[in-house]
Amino acid sequence: MLADTALAVMWVGLTCYALFGGADFGAGVWDLLAGGARGGREQRRLIEHSIGPVWEANHVWLIFVIVLLWACFSPVFAALMSTLYLPLTFAALGIIARGAAFAFRKASTELWQQRLFGACFALSSLVTPLFLGAVAGAVASGRVPPGLAEGDVATSWLNPTSALGGVLAVLTCAHLAAVYLCADAARADERELARVFARRAVVSGLASGAVALAGIAVLREDAPVLFHGLTHRALGPVVLSAVSGITGLALLVTRHYVAARAAAALAVASILWSWGAAQYPAMLVGSLTVTEAASHPAVLSACLISLAVGALILVPALWLLYATFQRADSPDPRHRALH
Repeated sequence: MLADTALAVMWVGLTCYALFGGADFGAGVWDLLAGGARGGREQRRLIEHSIGPVWEANHVWLIFVIVLLWACFSPVFAALMSTLYLPLTFAALGIIARGAAFAFRKASTELWQQRLFGACFALSSLVTPLFLGAVAGAVASGRVPPGLAEGDVATSWLNPTSALGGVLAVLTCAHLAAVYLCADAARADERELARVFARRAVVSGLASGAVALAGIAVLREDAPVLFHGLTHRALGPVVLSAVSGITGLALLVTRHYVAARAAAALAVASILWSWGAAQYPAMLVGSLTVTEAASHPAVLSACLISLAVGALILVPALWLLYATFQRADSPDPRHRALH
């Protein structure tokens, strides 16, 4: 019971990182595709204004997941970090480079500096979810065995399922960001920007759906355990994700942007929970189950109590942060807090 509770809490943290941190990565992708310095100026202004106050806070969820995995499921942590150290290192470097470039671009006054740091920010935003998705694909396809460095350093994450996970992660992040940004633009009464990002949200949503459908054949051949789980135990969340995604696209077309946010978030969250349900009770497919990987009950209890106490501080603080920067109390819509 304690192990399942710890796993559920960790999965909630992973979901929050996907919804908030993922949207930040996606905003960087749209920054890359915004166009030239003059044509893409307004889009980049909105992106910078939207993610600027909160992007650092969003990485709290990633730290939360890593620490909980280390403390509550240390054999899984050891296996992941020793087998998948290459993509995890690349993802960490991407996060660092992305944050530094975002800050330096904002402080730069020369156009060439802004372009240099902007390119670094955008490219890092693209490759980081790609590597994180590859890690997810490695775990889901059963290519991470227990033990220290027991898995193949290359083929564990260079395989069809990891490629599917990486591409789907990038597209999903881009879709979330576009949905969030069109709602931000609409709230600031910037209707043209709202229409631009709404179109991009629809295109990225359709692309995500197409990749997910094509991925059925990939999973059937390359990750049969996951495929069986998704078509049986986890079929409910899979259907919910599809319905939510289609509903979100319809809401975007009809310009119900706030409701589209909720639908897009539910679609992404359902993808993650369908993965968890399909793989459960295995944490490492074909080897370690939740019970086998869990720490001593005393450790689990201490972690859960600490989390409950910490949540009393963290959750209200994050709520205040997001609520503060959702308010449109500036008389000039171009300077409203948009995220």
